[in-house]
Amino acid sequence: MINNTDSWLISNFKNGDEKALAVLIERHQKEIFTFIFYKLMDETLANDIFQDTFMKIIVTLKEGRYNEEGKFVLWAKRIAHNLVIDHFRLKAKHNKVSETSYDNEEFSIFDLISGQEENIEEQLISRQIQEDLMKMLDYLPENQQEVIRLRFFDGLSFKEIADQTDSSINTTLGRVRYALINLRKIMDEHQIVLTR
Repeated sequence: MINNTDSWLISNFKNGDEKALAVLIERHQKEIFTFIFYKLMDETLANDIFQDTFMKIIVTLKEGRYNEEGKFVLWAKRIAHNLVIDHFRLKAKHNKVSETSYDNEEFSIFDLISGQEENIEEQLISRQIQEDLMKMLDYLPENQQEVIRLRFFDGLSFKEIADQTDSSINTTLGRVRYALINLRKIMDEHQIVLTR
């Protein structure tokens, strides 16, 4: 690649070159991950926020809403910062279902199935929530069911899911995003409320 500035890579990615995105992620992952890590001081959590940051970046680029030429890293860090704030807000609300403004549908549904030190009643409710979710998954296309199970029930990273399903990270992120949007629609249509 003769010209491989961030702007050039973003332009190529918008035109369907997924390798350009891989180069962009590889180029900035250490700086962005470090930025997130020092806000959280938790490697696992930082990894999740990092993945969610790039999921949001990919969606924004795909939708053609990125227009900050030459400032990619600053823009990416701003997204990461907002997601970290969302995490702390969510933690403060704890059991309340949160509707965030950053397209993090997974928080509002799947945060409810990750309880620790639950009493018997809470365990029963958690089990019911999981059963309801499994039923809802039946309404999704098979490839979306698979990524949801791998991500939220098996706890795999987006990269691990991409490897396991023999797909690109971009395809995997897209499937998770659409699956979450579809689950939200199913919840609305069937008036399902997942709360403790």
